[in-house]
Amino acid sequence: MTSPMSLPEAKLDAALAEADLRVLLMVVYHLTGDDHWLSEPFLPQRDVNLIADEDAGLSPEAQAELRATAKALLSAGTTHPAINDPAERMPDLMQTCLGERVPAEYATMMREEMGFADRRIKWSGPSMADRAKHPVIIIGAGASGLTVGYNLRELGIPFVILEKNDEVGGTWLENRYPGCAVDTPNHAYSFSFGSREPWERYFSKRDALLRYMISRSQEFGLREFIRFGTAVTRCDWDEGSACWRVQCTGPDGAQTLTGMALISAIGPLSLPSKAPIPGADNFNGPLFHSAEWPEDLDVTGKRVAVIGTGASSMQIVPTIVDRVASLTVYQRTPQWVRHIPRFQDQMTEGQCWLLENVPFYAEWFRFTMLWRYGDGLLRTLKRDPDWPHPERAMNRMNDRHREQMAAHIEQELDGRPDLLAKCMPIYPPYAKRILLDNGWYQALCKPNCELVTDHIERITAGGVQTKDGTDRSADIIVLATGFKVFQNAARLNVTGRNERRLEQDWADDDPKAHLGITAPGFPNMFFMQGPNTVLAHGGSAIFTSECQARYAVGAIVRMLEDGIAALDVRQDVHDDYMARVDAEHRELVWNHPGMKPWYRNAKGRVAAAIPWRLVDYWTMTREPDLDEYHLTRETGT
Repeated sequence: MTSPMSLPEAKLDAALAEADLRVLLMVVYHLTGDDHWLSEPFLPQRDVNLIADEDAGLSPEAQAELRATAKALLSAGTTHPAINDPAERMPDLMQTCLGERVPAEYATMMREEMGFADRRIKWSGPSMADRAKHPVIIIGAGASGLTVGYNLRELGIPFVILEKNDEVGGTWLENRYPGCAVDTPNHAYSFSFGSREPWERYFSKRDALLRYMISRSQEFGLREFIRFGTAVTRCDWDEGSACWRVQCTGPDGAQTLTGMALISAIGPLSLPSKAPIPGADNFNGPLFHSAEWPEDLDVTGKRVAVIGTGASSMQIVPTIVDRVASLTVYQRTPQWVRHIPRFQDQMTEGQCWLLENVPFYAEWFRFTMLWRYGDGLLRTLKRDPDWPHPERAMNRMNDRHREQMAAHIEQELDGRPDLLAKCMPIYPPYAKRILLDNGWYQALCKPNCELVTDHIERITAGGVQTKDGTDRSADIIVLATGFKVFQNAARLNVTGRNERRLEQDWADDDPKAHLGITAPGFPNMFFMQGPNTVLAHGGSAIFTSECQARYAVGAIVRMLEDGIAALDVRQDVHDDYMARVDAEHRELVWNHPGMKPWYRNAKGRVAAAIPWRLVDYWTMTREPDLDEYHLTRETGT
């Protein structure tokens, strides 16, 4: 880290010239405590762009004064801020920073996200970690598994992480297809704890995210607790000893581990869904799911077929289109795509320096990203019973979003009426996963690219045949067909209390869990990224992982402190929660009859997406309510 005092004046000036002034304003306020900065002419204007203009709408005079003050403070080496944790002023500061109303209920949540308040669960008195007769068993070393492990290690509670791969990272390890990247701003898609990452892009590529996961596993001291190359084969609840018996196979062969609690951190996006297309076994070339992209595959000069037009396809196609001889994209349903200005931008050298060196800058920059990609969209996705055009939009604002996205598609496909007819959706915006345009339409317009909307009849030895009888040759076929999101922990071969089987309870792609975290009949078992916790309206999956980890680890702490051998969520509590989830979803866009998003199962129930605001879920998972559980006490307590 470079001290601002040691930075040459010209470089400091250059860095401040690239600062986001709404963020710099908060830095100056922290360092001075002067309310002068929270009034005109320094009030930022509201900017709804995900990557907002750095000048914050301030006048040239106000910009110059703000930068000059920041320079003086940083050059003087101000190391003792006037205000460190702005607990009382947080609602006002959030609103000032964004130039828009921010409900006060977000204040504590955002203080945690920014690192001003500690999210970690704590012992109510002296540590009771030595009461743990067996370790907690975590399955999966992706972001969720690392989050749980971090919390347990901080508390001194014994644990082990079982990871089937040879490295951490989960989805960022397994998915290595061309163009693979995060579609959430990575300054929000990162842990609220630990050191801040000097991200070089607004939306980082897969390799940067994998490096981040590996470095944090090292920083958090978790690698010694991870058993790599270890796959779980079955999990059984032992009622007599109130513990889990987990069978696994690894480098040392088959073994059975005993755990006081079992935490599934395998997530919903870890089991590829391979469309059962007739003739697939007869294809002469490489045929694989996008999540299983061969490391040594060279597509240069090849005829490539990509089946599917979801998130993975929209990253693959623009990345390879200029390298292949031909690219045929097979589409079942057109997608609404959100245009994000500056989506491909890299952070400048000055911006990276500010984030890494200036106190409070990274914290407030993270806040702006969290807010813009958070709850604001959800209210526009709810059904307005008085809206006269329910077939095309949920409400007036949703219809305005439709007009904006339709205009973007028309602009991108100007002169290509053939593509426009294929690419314009008829259902409401956001009814399927939010997709971001990173050159998708430009790729479709390339002379070597064809978008096919006819139904696929079969795969032949030399390519793909559609229902109209057309054969299109291919050297490589990529299945960008998504994941089996509804199986989640049910594929771990789990047997709970009274021989209850999780795969039976969650049969027919219909998983259910209280808060997405616990299910009746499976004591001391917790799900990370479980049913109805996918953030379909925006936000970061790491945020929900941290909420779930706090809840699960909080329950384990209570067990150790209160002498509880087993806790099992009550059926009535579980059923009431699921009834509320389903009722809320009936009013939201993912239940619209005009299409079928992957959030909805074959029965028509939305079983993946979360219906709540981030702040609602944060509140629900803040502390486990043990009155909602059947408790089995330790003998003698």
